[in-house]
Amino acid sequence: MTSIVLVQPEIPGNTGAVGRTCVALDMELILIHPLGFEISDKRVKRSGLDYWQHIRLVEFGSWEAFMADRAPRGDQMFLFEEFAARSFYEPDYPADAYLVFGRETKGIPEPILAAHREALVKLPMRSTQVRSLNLANTVAAAAYQAVRAHL
Repeated sequence: MTSIVLVQPEIPGNTGAVGRTCVALDMELILIHPLGFEISDKRVKRSGLDYWQHIRLVEFGSWEAFMADRAPRGDQMFLFEEFAARSFYEPDYPADAYLVFGRETKGIPEPILAAHREALVKLPMRSTQVRSLNLANTVAAAAYQAVRAHL
């Protein structure tokens, strides 16, 4: 099963919308703490609508705890970063991929990026007027691309 990993998300509405995408695609949602909100925040559930109860949610206290528990293979990891050299269209995503996204304001913390440079991918932008997309939109695009070969 493909998993969406949000590292220290800050905006509850984005996390709720990502959760809805996870339900739609039968994916697990992994949240890496600290969060910028309480998971019980009504804004999270409102964005997830009545789907929130169906989300396969797993939380970890830190990136290190996630890595220790899951021990993902190198070919499972895809870290989405706007400055990556490789397009997210290039990889062949395994069915058990981890799609990793960072905070809305700062992205994935630098120590994590440094440890996984070979796993960096980006959504290509055709316009120079846009630096990045909303986190929920980016996750949706990436999730559908990752599962395309497995549908």
